[in-house]
Amino acid sequence: MVALTKGRYLSLGFVFLVYCTTCTKSKGATGDILPDSLPSVPGTLPHFLKEPEDSYIIKSNPIKLLCRAVPALQIFFKCNGEWVHQNEHVSREYMDQNTGLKVREVLINVSRQQVEDFHGPEDYWCLCVAWSHLGTSKSRKATVHIAYLRKNFEQDPQGKEVPIKGMIVLHCRPPEGVPTAEVEWLKNEELVSSLTDDNIDTRADHNLIINEARLSDSGNYTCLASNIVAKRRSATATVVVFVNGGWSLWTEWSPCNVPCGRGVQKRSRTCTNPAPLNGGAFCQGMSVQKITCNALCPIDGGWEKWSEWTACSVQCERQRRRECNNPPPRHRGIMCEGPSNATENCTGGMCTQSMDGSNDVALYSGLGSGVVVVAVLVVAVMLYRRSQSNYGVDVIDSSALTGGFQSFTFKTPRQGVDDRAEYHAPKGHPPETFPRGLNRDYSNSTVERRSTKKGLLIPNGPPLTPTKDQMRTTGVFGHLGGRLVVPNTGVSLLVPHGAITEDTSWEMYMVINQGESSFQTEEGCEILLGPEVTYGPLGLDLSSPVAMTIAHCAEVDTENWNIQLKRKTQDNSWEEVMSVEDESTFCYCLMDSSSCHLLLDQPGSYALVGEPLTQAAVKRLKLAVFGSMGATPMDYSLRVYCVDDTPYAFQGVVATETSRGGQLLEEPKMLPFRGNTFSLQVYIQDVPQFLWSIKPFTTCQEFSFSQVWCSNQKPLHCAFSLERNSPTTTQLSCKISVRQVKGHEQILQVYTSVAESKKESVPFFMQTDCTVTSQTGPKAFKIPLSIRQRICATFDTANAKGKDWQLLAQKLHLDRNLSYFLKQQSPSAVILSLWEARHQDTGDLDSLASALEEIGKIHSKSTAAKSQEDPESDLVHHLGTGSPGNPVCGMGKLTNHETANSVPEYTG
Repeated sequence: MVALTKGRYLSLGFVFLVYCTTCTKSKGATGDILPDSLPSVPGTLPHFLKEPEDSYIIKSNPIKLLCRAVPALQIFFKCNGEWVHQNEHVSREYMDQNTGLKVREVLINVSRQQVEDFHGPEDYWCLCVAWSHLGTSKSRKATVHIAYLRKNFEQDPQGKEVPIKGMIVLHCRPPEGVPTAEVEWLKNEELVSSLTDDNIDTRADHNLIINEARLSDSGNYTCLASNIVAKRRSATATVVVFVNGGWSLWTEWSPCNVPCGRGVQKRSRTCTNPAPLNGGAFCQGMSVQKITCNALCPIDGGWEKWSEWTACSVQCERQRRRECNNPPPRHRGIMCEGPSNATENCTGGMCTQSMDGSNDVALYSGLGSGVVVVAVLVVAVMLYRRSQSNYGVDVIDSSALTGGFQSFTFKTPRQGVDDRAEYHAPKGHPPETFPRGLNRDYSNSTVERRSTKKGLLIPNGPPLTPTKDQMRTTGVFGHLGGRLVVPNTGVSLLVPHGAITEDTSWEMYMVINQGESSFQTEEGCEILLGPEVTYGPLGLDLSSPVAMTIAHCAEVDTENWNIQLKRKTQDNSWEEVMSVEDESTFCYCLMDSSSCHLLLDQPGSYALVGEPLTQAAVKRLKLAVFGSMGATPMDYSLRVYCVDDTPYAFQGVVATETSRGGQLLEEPKMLPFRGNTFSLQVYIQDVPQFLWSIKPFTTCQEFSFSQVWCSNQKPLHCAFSLERNSPTTTQLSCKISVRQVKGHEQILQVYTSVAESKKESVPFFMQTDCTVTSQTGPKAFKIPLSIRQRICATFDTANAKGKDWQLLAQKLHLDRNLSYFLKQQSPSAVILSLWEARHQDTGDLDSLASALEEIGKIHSKSTAAKSQEDPESDLVHHLGTGSPGNPVCGMGKLTNHETANSVPEYTG
């Protein structure tokens, strides 16, 4: 009633005021003088020189709102739709010296109590209304908030231990406050800023990110939140950057500890490369290795019997000889003492010489013939060596080196290894591949083509042993969808729920091409980065795209690679579907570090193709060394494989070595191989020469650049054949170095027992016994069907809160090529299918739950109270609790938290 009375009072007053000003204006029109309180320009609306501004009430201090207008007869404030009583206004009037107009200014106070007592759908607001002869004008609305900052952080940073060069992420969610608090980070009470350290990022959602941890990054970190009211400090998080210990190189083997007979040799290494720091793990393994040795005892030489005396010569002398080989001196034994030749006069001092010169002629003729023969032999040897120098090696029968295993060209130790990688490409080898813009003379390499000689095998020829199991998987799918997986190849196909119409089923298949690749280009500058994959059948009718995952071996970098998706046409040629960096409405391509995830509408054969743009383009190689006994108990074979770093490519090696009983002697390692046209070299080092002998000219072997770069998922391999010097030798230790000329190097450490009785082989793959290749229905998916339907219902249609599928894609980091999602009947369903394919190996729903939780928090802040109809919290609850799901072969262990039976169906 009071407010209504005040409103009526003011309204009557304003009506009266307007009436009076109208009368005054009419009088002025008849020539009367205007009152002093009226502006000098009566024919204009009021113009605000100062409007009220948004303000915050700090503690109990009231704030002041000010309005200033010209020309204005009166100015009154209106707050939350109600006029403010005129007694609460403080007014003053003055003349503007520049315009000569009367300026009216009004000020009111707003207390904390007024704001707290107000209850309405909007924030507390006030505006000004100014009158002139012509009418009224309104100012902008100014909102008034009570400023505050809660004490407790929504999330405090947590301490952690991080390995050196690992990533440090400290999360901080500041306390709730108005205005929103700003966040700073302190390390040991000193301010941390990304402006002074490029390794630090403090801009991502209040979090502190250190890209590569350094020892100096260890310390106590505190999150500091502040606004106009107060400052708050989070709990302190202690970060420890530790260094795991690493072994130094082995020392040389010590001499045998006995001068004669059976003894022991040993070598050692220390955990100092680097030494463990800040609680880092100590090196695992042996610090000392011992092997048995046989120090051969010295045998002194002994004379044989003298030979018979020669016939008496023309000089009247005869001779006889004896050899020091009864026994010959061995193993540092002493040579025989005394002369090996004896001469005496055979006439008792009464010697007569013949004057016939025939003996001299015969002597000199023999000497001359000997000189000629030696000269011919020297010339022949020089010509032979010159002819062989064109190849850089002595060409030998590879079967003598490897026992039927493949061999290739290499350089002898005496020639050394030149940094210009000279190689020889056998006839019929695929054309060399060089980065775009580079010619074949870039590396000064000599490319010589020659016919294959008998006994010299080609390194990248036909497969060693074709796998018995065809790389093919099939399954029958209906409306519920499912997943196809080719085990241990990094290749899978996800058929989403609803992609196949109800009451319909299809027998679908997925095949990996294991034969000779049909992909070729005229320019010879593109290479396969993964296997060729076909899915079908061709007449497949789908209402939404399937998600295919193909592992690749490229270090993805748009500056160095142009990576394209290609599809085989009906005439067996290849056409470009899209570049992975472009946007397309026909296909979606998402590149991760080791896999490519595709959304496809059409069945067919697909391949991921890379074109190197610069010399810095890198593809990853996987290196592995296997060993097995040779043809005889004294022989042992080491086989080194260099293959594209994809699970499918390594499967060929696994199948071959399984069939021949090979043992994996070292964990496979990765080697970055650059597109700089330089070759790959393989060395064997530190073989104990007194225990083992290696066949000649095989200590250094080499692959040409084109052999490695164009391998197209086929394994390249070489062999080292060793022979035991003694049947008692049961241990083999050596190092195999694999390096690219002017590039990276990896060391494979071999330490194994070669006892003939040992037949067990080391497992090659974590999932070699996996037999589940397909699953249908809800058990094939991480996201339960009811949750998936509710997410689609929430985000497929934009609402007043701005929650749509584009926001979902952004929070799931799938926000490029949005035009593809736009054309889909349910964009959210396609986004979730892509998320499923991308996270099939991680096995949890945390990232999806976190994204939904973040979306819910962002939009709940825009309203005074969160809507009861908002589904995000319920979705997060369902995703965060429950029982684990069932894994598909090759997907890892899933942990989605609702099974199909435990989730009620969605009813809209």
